[in-house]
Amino acid sequence: MKAKDFNDLLKSIGEARAIRAGKRKPSRVITFNPVEVKTIRKRLHVSQTQFAHLIGVSAATLRNWEQGRTYPEGAARALLQIAAHRPDAVLEALRS
Repeated sequence: MKAKDFNDLLKSIGEARAIRAGKRKPSRVITFNPVEVKTIRKRLHVSQTQFAHLIGVSAATLRNWEQGRTYPEGAARALLQIAAHRPDAVLEALRS
């Protein structure tokens, strides 16, 4: 590892410690209500296994989202937002 990369890594670790200690505010905060995933799935009238298969994630991942242990990111989060607003469109698109 190059010295500059190592120093950047040390700097980011220091920033993370300061954020955790409350001495610094994070640059972004991601909030997601785990109940939303379950609500979206139930609105589509599908099981966890079926919904996980539809959106291309494992059933374990979906369970973790629904229980708040992990949070969807990127394309999965965008797809869930679409499903929340247009469940019919999502089902039509993903089942065809």
